[in-house]
Amino acid sequence: MTKPKAVILTSGGLDSTTVLAMAVREGFECYTLSFDYGQRHKVELAAAQECAEAYGSREHKVVTLDLRTIGGSALTDDRIDVPEAETDDIPVTYVPARNTIFLSIALGWAEVLGAADIFLGVNAVDYSGYPDCRPEYIKAYERMANLATRAGVEGQKLRIHTPLMDLSKADIIRRGQALGVDYRMTVSCYQANEHGEACGRCDSCRLRRLGFEQAGVPDQTRYYG
Repeated sequence: MTKPKAVILTSGGLDSTTVLAMAVREGFECYTLSFDYGQRHKVELAAAQECAEAYGSREHKVVTLDLRTIGGSALTDDRIDVPEAETDDIPVTYVPARNTIFLSIALGWAEVLGAADIFLGVNAVDYSGYPDCRPEYIKAYERMANLATRAGVEGQKLRIHTPLMDLSKADIIRRGQALGVDYRMTVSCYQANEHGEACGRCDSCRLRRLGFEQAGVPDQTRYYG
């Protein structure tokens, strides 16, 4: 029986690796997609490659996009420091329009592959306040995708799967542990060093560390800070 194809957006982080494991468990033939967009934590791309190989990705593609040309984020502009204190505002680690750009490339690749399914690891619970991680955004993008593509117009409904949307970080870790995910190969830190070691201080590190604590699972993340 032929498996349905799916494009999985993979950053090499905890969330997207869990989503990849979920898609594999659901019986999809996975095509993984990562982006070299000028992020300061580019070491995540090596982690994404390792995770894709570990889960038998049919093809792993890295698309280069230089978002440093517009900047506007601590992840794409070295003049903006990565914050190490909590904030109630949208943090400066938000990359303008990042998920819209990434989903557009994923949508195009899905059409080429004949895939009707796209998976990504956005989350509306522990999501740092990013506007492009909300369910309203995903619902609107999926509607647009079915209006804007040949596949959608010809009746092949395109679906965007966000299985982590309503889960806490602890819940995500529990799901991943049940699927056998080895989180040691993932990199979540916004300022990880060249060895993939995490700072332990940025927003992403704080959410990750707290998730392991609340899940009651040993945190095997390698820290340098």
